[in-house]
Amino acid sequence: MINTPDGDQPVEFTEVEQPEPAAHQAVVAVRAFSVNRGELALLAMRPRGWRPGQDVAGVVVEQAADGSGPQPGTRVVGMVDNAGWSESAAVDVSRLTELPDAVSMEQAAALPMAGLTALRTLRIGGSLLGRRVLVTGANGGVGRFHVQLAALSGAEVTAVTTKADQVEKELKALGATEVVPDVAEASGTFDLVEESVGGTALSAAVTKVAPKGTIVVLGASSGEKAAINVYDFFGHEGAKLVNYMSYAATDPTDADLRVLVDLVAAGKLVAEPGHVADWSGLAETVTRMRERALPGGKVVLTVG
Repeated sequence: MINTPDGDQPVEFTEVEQPEPAAHQAVVAVRAFSVNRGELALLAMRPRGWRPGQDVAGVVVEQAADGSGPQPGTRVVGMVDNAGWSESAAVDVSRLTELPDAVSMEQAAALPMAGLTALRTLRIGGSLLGRRVLVTGANGGVGRFHVQLAALSGAEVTAVTTKADQVEKELKALGATEVVPDVAEASGTFDLVEESVGGTALSAAVTKVAPKGTIVVLGASSGEKAAINVYDFFGHEGAKLVNYMSYAATDPTDADLRVLVDLVAAGKLVAEPGHVADWSGLAETVTRMRERALPGGKVVLTVG
């Protein structure tokens, strides 16, 4: 798939050369990939012909030339910087992990960007046992992983989503104690706030963070700027704002993917996508994502 910002559809199929892997890269036959909301913005920014796609799950068809990483025939999940919406992709072995039989390709494809973001931003808050965690955008792909991983870590989790009345049962089944439509309606204060909406949600999060607590700013899905000044922190002394940028993460990708995959295999982490379709319908899927017309959770496309 290539980017077509000037066309009738946001993406279209084209024929390209087979991947030419570096010595530390394996070639993976892609069986499923996910679409991240951040990629929707990139489609509008990148030129025609750019090849999108970061999250891939599939089967190794060519081991890395340096002999590292999984052998041909191994089922894997991994991350690339781009060109993942393809029949095959060259993937750094340090960004790959093997899939157990208990984890499907669709589940695996939902994990990399969203799962790693949730895992790594929760770590910023330190030990969560007995702590209170607030998650905004909780019905999205990252948000649902936030809720689950925080609950697994022993936290009491409040989920914020504008669709609270529709998905309350789902989010509580994933581990949320309380589900509310607005940050202002959350009960009490929180040791850790995972904030991905921006605008008024971020401004309100300052009023909900506990003294010495942490607000992790990891997105701005509302597209709005937040109005915040130092006086908003009266009563929340010592609280801090921390930003998270996925491209700057230094945690080992293969090891962190292993954590997520093992949790899914053990039945402790739900990674079922909210929407699955054949990649022939990717253009329509992208359009529906932009219109927020799809169910909550991850969007996954299957190949072949």
